[in-house]
Amino acid sequence: MSLVHLAASIPLATPPIDIGVLDLAVGSRSGFWTSVAESLSWLGSTKVLTVIVVVAAVAFAAFRQWRSAAMVLFGSWIAYWLMLLLKRVIDRDRPPVGERLAHAAYQSMPSGHAMMSTIVFCLIAVALYRSSERIRRHPDILMLAPILAAAIGVSRLYLGVHWTTDVVVGWLLGAIWVTIAAAVADLGRTRTPVAAA
Repeated sequence: MSLVHLAASIPLATPPIDIGVLDLAVGSRSGFWTSVAESLSWLGSTKVLTVIVVVAAVAFAAFRQWRSAAMVLFGSWIAYWLMLLLKRVIDRDRPPVGERLAHAAYQSMPSGHAMMSTIVFCLIAVALYRSSERIRRHPDILMLAPILAAAIGVSRLYLGVHWTTDVVVGWLLGAIWVTIAAAVADLGRTRTPVAAA
């Protein structure tokens, strides 16, 4: 579908960047990249993220990292319901059905995949950094969290189930929520005094 025809089929309030990126995504599709996008989208699905959250929380609890376990579990759970509430309040329509390569439920903004993958992976990254001396010595591995969240968000654009602004808002809300959850989990933590030089 051309940019002109696409623009004629969507609400006038949709920003030009949303129309342009969707048109670019539709025009760039191939079998290989579609498979990659579908795999990434699956990784960011509610079912998969739920399994990841539960496994991570149990693992942290097994090592008596109670704050980390609670931060990952409750931080993700509360964020999920907040995300659904925001979708209902904003009530934005998704891109035209004819452009979609995947089924999508609920409203469009914020992107649940972008928001929740940012929250789940980054909360786990924060928890790992706080609980593992080895991770603190090699923090570069934690960059995998935002990279995965970014890739999952882009996959939703490629599949035509979200507008660009849906995904960007999802990432931003996810980052804000991770900051809040990490700060709350840090309340009352006993600090180790730093020895004077």
